[in-house]
Amino acid sequence: MRRTIAVTALSLFLAAPSALAQQPPPPRGPAQSPKAPAPVDDGLPPAPEVNDPMLEPVPRAKTEIGTWEQALHSVRARSTDLRISAAAIVRAEAQHRVALAGSLPTLNGQAAYTHSIITKDVVQPIGIGPGGVQYQTFTTPQSDYLTGQLVAVQPVLALRSWYAIGTASVNEDAARLSFDDAKRQIALAVANAIVGVVTAERIAELNRVGLRNALARLELTVRKTALGGATGLDVVRAKQDVEVARATLVAGDETLRQSRETLGIALGIPEGVGVPPDVDISGLERDARATCKPAATIDDRPDVAALRTRTEAAHRLVNDVKYQFAPTVNVQSALATTTADIGASPNTTWNVQAVLSVPLWEGGARYGNLRDAHAQEDIAALNLEATRRTAIVQVTQARRGVTVAQDRRRVAGSARDLAAETDRLTRIAYQEGRGTSLELVTAAQSLRESEIQLALRDFELVRARVLAVLALATCPW
Repeated sequence: MRRTIAVTALSLFLAAPSALAQQPPPPRGPAQSPKAPAPVDDGLPPAPEVNDPMLEPVPRAKTEIGTWEQALHSVRARSTDLRISAAAIVRAEAQHRVALAGSLPTLNGQAAYTHSIITKDVVQPIGIGPGGVQYQTFTTPQSDYLTGQLVAVQPVLALRSWYAIGTASVNEDAARLSFDDAKRQIALAVANAIVGVVTAERIAELNRVGLRNALARLELTVRKTALGGATGLDVVRAKQDVEVARATLVAGDETLRQSRETLGIALGIPEGVGVPPDVDISGLERDARATCKPAATIDDRPDVAALRTRTEAAHRLVNDVKYQFAPTVNVQSALATTTADIGASPNTTWNVQAVLSVPLWEGGARYGNLRDAHAQEDIAALNLEATRRTAIVQVTQARRGVTVAQDRRRVAGSARDLAAETDRLTRIAYQEGRGTSLELVTAAQSLRESEIQLALRDFELVRARVLAVLALATCPW
């Protein structure tokens, strides 16, 4: 009778983890205590019920992003990186207006009121009258008078100012290309963050399934030991397996929280952002293709195009310094009036001048600026070449990454199948007395790890496909 009970307990012990392993993890939904999956109807006794506080799933995030459009809407409204790039365009447009002002006429007005504190009275003859010579007292210098002046200047020959307009236009184009590249980088970061959250959610579920299986195995081992069918060493090994599963679960939950926070930062939200359980993760590639259009060549990728434009701007800076050696010609006119008594001259004057300015010597600053401009041009050209090389490798790796991810997913699937078969054969051997509890626990841990690896490879494949789309693309959203 004792042998029959032991055999029955052994059957329960071997059947329960196998039945649990054949079931998918609990569906992802609102935070609630997960229930054990229903065992497969294979004629074996059901697994024992286990309960543990750590089986409680991580609470869902207060904010969740369900579609790609929602993510882009949040980025447009909150992303600081996008706003910085947009502000750079505004700044470039403002600099273009400043450059244009250098070739347009200027008008300056000036008014002054003069009160002399130290004066002297001077008596001067003003003519001969009936009583003889007539005198008048004058106060010098004159005091309490107003003076006004308007000066208009029109550049006639301003080579440097005219050239600066074109340079400002080039810088404006570079700012717009940098803005396009910022949108591409943000889209890639958001897509990776979404995939990261979904991956972490899936692994957290698998970790709880693994802990539930380990707890069920421990419960059955304890029962078997009480019936004399197992030893204390078997119980210790089962407890070790439970603790390993707990450690994996704790690490997985923290990874999930950090993944949500990463997604929140990418969306401009200073808190963790989750993904609904029913999100179509496979649709990310489709949404990315709809949002970002493929570029024709590497040179058309926004970051490479922006650096090429900045290299052109650096070359124009060299010419800008050279134009500092050129003379300038301005036509200026001044209209002035005063309330002071200035004798025979009119109180209001108006003149026109043609002014030629020839820079001769300023201590050598222009030569220093010329050397600096040549160095900046070399740096810009080298940065362009380095970025172009990196972009070529990135595109090649992204395209190859899809094939590699598919191969790794296929290998992970085979490894998972082999781990499941090893676990099954180990259980059979243990049931027949040809295996040990160590082999049983090791096989269960290997199956648990292979399930996690397979989930990782599934989502790595999605990430690789999205990266392949965005590696060589422009994103006009």
